[in-house]
Amino acid sequence: MTVNGHTDPRFTRLTELLTANIASGDELGAAIAVDIDGDSVVDLWGGYADAARTRPWQAGTIVNVWSITKEITALAILMLVDRGLIDVDEPVATYWPEFAQHGKEAVLVRHLMSHTSGVSGWEQPMTIAEMYDWEASTAKLAQQAPWWEPGTASGYHAQNQGHLLGEVLRRVTGKTLKQFVAEEIALPLGTDLQIGAGTADDHRVAEIVPPPPIDMSAAQTMPDSPRVKTFTGPVIEAAAANTIAWRRADMGAMNGHTNARALARTFSVISRGGEIDGVRLLSPPTIDLIFEEQSHNVDLVLGVPLRFGIGFGLPEPTTLPYIPDERVCFWGGWGGSLALMFPERRVTVSYVMNKMSPGIIGSERSAAYLTEILAAVK
Repeated sequence: MTVNGHTDPRFTRLTELLTANIASGDELGAAIAVDIDGDSVVDLWGGYADAARTRPWQAGTIVNVWSITKEITALAILMLVDRGLIDVDEPVATYWPEFAQHGKEAVLVRHLMSHTSGVSGWEQPMTIAEMYDWEASTAKLAQQAPWWEPGTASGYHAQNQGHLLGEVLRRVTGKTLKQFVAEEIALPLGTDLQIGAGTADDHRVAEIVPPPPIDMSAAQTMPDSPRVKTFTGPVIEAAAANTIAWRRADMGAMNGHTNARALARTFSVISRGGEIDGVRLLSPPTIDLIFEEQSHNVDLVLGVPLRFGIGFGLPEPTTLPYIPDERVCFWGGWGGSLALMFPERRVTVSYVMNKMSPGIIGSERSAAYLTEILAAVK
């Protein structure tokens, strides 16, 4: 299977690595893109868009990118911060009054954006069908008590961060998150990016191939831990991403559909000072907010040391040694996808795939790709 697209000559080894991974079966289908100050120096794709290997991964193939969606949601919120419509230091209840229940009165917008709100999931019982129902799922979050003291530590808001921030956005703008991303990010930038996926796009969505199941043995011994409660309310099987119901939902934590090219262009707005091709989404001071450390602890949900700024992860060499300890913001999607922004280098990197690795943040493959990319851009 041929790898298609283009690269600057500096990235020959990256092309060879992607080609080898597809040939070996380590990858099924994947795409990698690198933007340097507006120049598309890498735009590669290859492999297959389905497990049966009947559909080649094409230039227009899109895929569910899991938690990279959180970065899209963070960009949307930061745009509203930039416009003066949201203040990250305001209580969430300023915009969503019903949220001020059961000890959440002092939860700030910045706590939602940095996974420190104490509301990292839904109380059980909770079903996937309820999660797809915006009104029901957000009402339930408003009624919950935090699972730890807000602002004191991160606990990854794996499934519900998009609902929390999306409801704040809806109260401020009157638009759904899906609508805001389509009209105010994808359209002005001309990028193939959306929350969920529409009927017209079903034919080009890559099939997700699930990873080995997450170890939830702790559910028996620590049923009230934030980790167990976050991942069991509800339990999400990766195969759910292949369903029509998943694609039609508005879930700003995990059902963004896009490709590497679109992610690199979209997030280059952060790497390039807030403006690309005459379209300004953010000001430099708002970009600076991203890099204000909000937490640095063993995450209460993921169980590894993590650092969060506002809306994005920050380097943590113990957990992610392949991400350089410099001014970089990033996050990844379940299975290995990554999107990283290096403002001082004016570099943006993205990688998406459909054969999922076990990791929640990155994988051996994504680490190897990023290592080759950074060696080439020194």
